[in-house]
Amino acid sequence: MKIAIVGAGKLGLRLVDVLKGGDHVITLIDKDEELISRLAASLDIATVAGNAKEVSLLEEIGIKDFDYFITTTDRDEKNIVIGATAKRLGVPKIIARIRDPEHYRQYEFLKETFGIDYIVNPDRSVAEEINKYLVEKYSIRGGILHAGKVSMLEITVDKKPELIGAAVPAAREKLRRLDMSLAAISKNGKLIILRKDDDCVIEEDDELYVVGDRDRIDGAAAQLVDKERYTDIQRVMIAGGGKSGFYLARMLEEFGASVKIIEIDKKRCQYLSTHLQNVLILNGDATDIELLNDENFSEMDAFVSTTGFDEENLLLALLAKQAGIEDVIAKISRESFGELITSMGIDMVLNPVDISASHIVRNIKGATILSSQIIQGQAEFVHIAVDRGMSVLGKAIDSLKLPHGLSIAALQRGSQVILPEGDTKIKEGDRVVILSMLSDSFDLEKLLRVKHGFFG
Repeated sequence: MKIAIVGAGKLGLRLVDVLKGGDHVITLIDKDEELISRLAASLDIATVAGNAKEVSLLEEIGIKDFDYFITTTDRDEKNIVIGATAKRLGVPKIIARIRDPEHYRQYEFLKETFGIDYIVNPDRSVAEEINKYLVEKYSIRGGILHAGKVSMLEITVDKKPELIGAAVPAAREKLRRLDMSLAAISKNGKLIILRKDDDCVIEEDDELYVVGDRDRIDGAAAQLVDKERYTDIQRVMIAGGGKSGFYLARMLEEFGASVKIIEIDKKRCQYLSTHLQNVLILNGDATDIELLNDENFSEMDAFVSTTGFDEENLLLALLAKQAGIEDVIAKISRESFGELITSMGIDMVLNPVDISASHIVRNIKGATILSSQIIQGQAEFVHIAVDRGMSVLGKAIDSLKLPHGLSIAALQRGSQVILPEGDTKIKEGDRVVILSMLSDSFDLEKLLRVKHGFFG
């Protein structure tokens, strides 16, 4: 498959990492000649320095022969124009990053008018995940995810108190007797996808992700999940009135929560005041402790840091946790910071680059992937059909040498649900349920690749 990516920013380069190699031929386009020159020396892909809005450049690279054209520049208008141009020149599938609310409200119009097949909006995606967590207090909507005859249930460990203090192998053995499998644990907001050699201990306040046959899981849910587990969240403070903060404030406003946004840019504050009816907009520096105290910072039910600076979001999240705020969420684009912040007990960390890259890759892989749902903004619950020619076909799970952030949780073979062991082999026609950290999208992509000669 031939894929062109326009824009060598964080999202563009993340997509290159995930998609390069295998059956994909990648061409990266950016007008920064110095940057492209550096990348050409380190990336094993085609690189082009130039303006992707120029028809001559696109024709020069043979754009009509490409299968996908993904435009990820820092301007919506550029992405729309470049995508429309590529469509007119014959590319069948166009994906564009479009972030501004004014544009996103015209989602269907943009798709129909400019020939854009899929729109990705990192800021809105982040806001939706945060809103889902705060409003429903579920990382899984309703407590259960379904994938064919396989289901995954999220429960707090107090519903299975006999597992508290047990190491993962022992807990798994107890659940196996009930025809269920322990697939993942959430500790202090950090999701851990479990492998057979994991020996961590289940503790109070952990959340467990249990996989099994749909009927079995539905029966367990009736006993283990509160029928109404909606939050009574009332007061939320958002640091940063950028696009993510704006989308989130609007969602929480519709829910009925009292929302405060602290934004340092006065002009941006004026925009927020005009477009948000029942949200208090404060013009100031969110790192100003005196301002936070004046606004009853410690009395908030939730604090969300969505500024444009990872360092600032990290600092603010730690301040909020020290102030005793129950739910603290941070938007972090740098992966190393995400690891640090979750280790300090922050409730939820979201990386907009990983979320957007995952959405795009799932769109490209749509023929193989039956469904994909995000968990806690950190991982995916992916349901795939095993087709002839896939590299996993006929292999035992242990032989796949999966990384720690990826696990095959269950197989559906006909009407039978199999909770796999290491020697379980994957057969053509199987439906496979995978848990994968968003940061491991590259490894999931490798797992789904089709052997040369079978790719359609």
